[in-house]
Amino acid sequence: MTAPAGLWRYDGRRTVVTGCASGIGAALVSQLRELGAHVIGLDRAEPGGDADEFHPLDLADPDSIDAAVAAIGRSGQGRVDALFNVAGVSSGIGDPELVVTINFLGTRQLTEALLPAMPPGSAIAGVSSLAAAAYLDNAQVTGGLLRTEDMASGLQWCRTHPEALADGGYRLSKEAIILYGMINAGPLAARGIRINATAPGVTETPILDQLRSSYGQSFLDDIPKPLGRVASPAEQAAPLVFLGSAAAGYITGQVLWVDGGNIAGRIAETLPGGAQ
Repeated sequence: MTAPAGLWRYDGRRTVVTGCASGIGAALVSQLRELGAHVIGLDRAEPGGDADEFHPLDLADPDSIDAAVAAIGRSGQGRVDALFNVAGVSSGIGDPELVVTINFLGTRQLTEALLPAMPPGSAIAGVSSLAAAAYLDNAQVTGGLLRTEDMASGLQWCRTHPEALADGGYRLSKEAIILYGMINAGPLAARGIRINATAPGVTETPILDQLRSSYGQSFLDDIPKPLGRVASPAEQAAPLVFLGSAAAGYITGQVLWVDGGNIAGRIAETLPGGAQ
């Protein structure tokens, strides 16, 4: 029987982390290495040095994605035991199509290109957002984006459905991450691969800086935080480590709300008597 602590270990496992240069991705790289993983970092900017390997990646550029996948294939045995899709941007960049491209379309292309390198027992963990809390209510619209086949057709869908991106594209892209995992949980399970997502609440990362610059500090202050503070990148990285580990071996197709109690508070307010 495997010791409980061993379920968290990544010894001998090859992992890929997008967005490795900062924020949650950088914290995740450090945690994975401490647990014995071989970490391949992907990002537009080269990280400080924690990753075992680094390959440049621009999720808005299909050729860049193909080049990163090829580089991973040439590295070592080319196997990928865990893929962590962390890279993303907020609607604060002011380009809804680019937000959807980076957060979902490019991430989907990378994921599907790496699937042939993922053996039974491997795992995918993506990063959604508290902004995707209404993903079920919006599923009929988001489903149109999910049904596109590639980046080009996804962008065409965005251009013919501008109303879906009217609030900046971030919510749509993060809802797509959750639903993509749910749709693919069954087919991937047949191959022995798990897929899940976390949904962070307000976290001190470069994305927060984008939101501050675009919407002001009051926008962030108004988001309920039952724990009374924002999360650190390390607090968001640890649940991703869990989802990619053997400790989560029977978890797939799920979204884990790492939001400091925000969703719980919303639900409590709808119950008889409201939040106590």
